[in-house]
Amino acid sequence: MPLKDAEKKPLRGEQIRELPTDELATELSRLKEARFRLRFRSATEAVEQTAQIRVLRRNIARIETILRERVKA
Repeated sequence: MPLKDAEKKPLRGEQIRELPTDELATELSRLKEARFRLRFRSATEAVEQTAQIRVLRRNIARIETILRERVKA
């Protein structure tokens, strides 16, 4: 189950920790692709929600942190 609204709203740590590692890796690649599309679109045209780039970037960092914690443990 992909995280709902992960591209638009900040995620909570509890939401991320509930998911298995393989789903987190899938979600991470999906969010990175969304970030790429949004950055490309913002370079070529006006984007109405510029804060969405920041939300995506922070959600990616949150997921990467949880994945890193699981590797260390």
